[in-house]
Amino acid sequence: MDLRRLRSFVAVADHGTVSKAAEVLHITQPALSRQIGAFEQDVGFELFERSGRKLALTPRAEQLLSEFRSLLEHVNAVSEKAQALRHGEIRSLRIAASAMTIEGTFPNFMPRFVERFAGAQLTLIEADASEHLDMLALGQVHLAINVVNAVEVDDNRFGCFLLPRFYIHAIYAPAFAFPASDAIEIRKMTDYPLLLPNTTYATRNLFDAACRVAGLRPNIRVESGSPSTLLALANGGHGIAILPSMLLPGPHLRAARVTHQGELLQIAPAVLWDKQRMLPRYAEGFSELLGEHLRAEYPDTHLGGRKTGRKKPSRVAALSRTSAGRAPSRR
Repeated sequence: MDLRRLRSFVAVADHGTVSKAAEVLHITQPALSRQIGAFEQDVGFELFERSGRKLALTPRAEQLLSEFRSLLEHVNAVSEKAQALRHGEIRSLRIAASAMTIEGTFPNFMPRFVERFAGAQLTLIEADASEHLDMLALGQVHLAINVVNAVEVDDNRFGCFLLPRFYIHAIYAPAFAFPASDAIEIRKMTDYPLLLPNTTYATRNLFDAACRVAGLRPNIRVESGSPSTLLALANGGHGIAILPSMLLPGPHLRAARVTHQGELLQIAPAVLWDKQRMLPRYAEGFSELLGEHLRAEYPDTHLGGRKTGRKKPSRVAALSRTSAGRAPSRR
């Protein structure tokens, strides 16, 4: 049985359309359609039937889907073991995360992980957070670090370990004409030039949502996907950078928590994994250790832990979920 065809079938079954599955698999739609047709010849019956704009599994295909998934999981596990053997039994835990998460979290955490799990190593994959769930489902990564207060995650499919929450900070140079304070109401920021992360980040989505709730139009001077760029511009006195508190401003900058009607704007990161895939034994230990690390490095955070239920989101968080769209945002 051709594994490429098998992966193509599972991808179309997961996403419901050839176009989306082709995008995730990084192949053309005609090539994917040919693979599905060839796989149908392999099994001897049709696998999909059209249901509106989407493709639905035929009854026969539904009976085989779980077995096909198990087969792919076994192949992935064997491939990972073979790779470890080739590299002298090095165990690699693959993590998908945004550039902001990697920059703010992992430089000091990686040595701690290696010390705790002797012989293991972290492989960090910088990726748009909108891709994380697909990467988990396809087995491309073991874990993903994403934000759960800006999006709904299917609890039946994905596991979730809540990490400490971070505040959204307004970061500026001491010489910048901005009132020094521990906290700043968002209404008082509209006249200042703002340095914002782009709209793929949850920080931006939550900030924009708070502005909409307050009926404000922010004065955006710069949008960037690089937190270092925003901090450098803030340090040069070009405006106020809006970033999560995990990115320490440094000794030459000031930071104030951003509030809306007295409510602190917060980011709720979490470690996510696909419940249908086998994980290395140290994957769960990774989540616990990362939570300990963040609480030690950033004492001014809310505690996290394994998620046992959902709290009702604030108005800002709920609006942010609507505006963020179909996939999780980066931090």
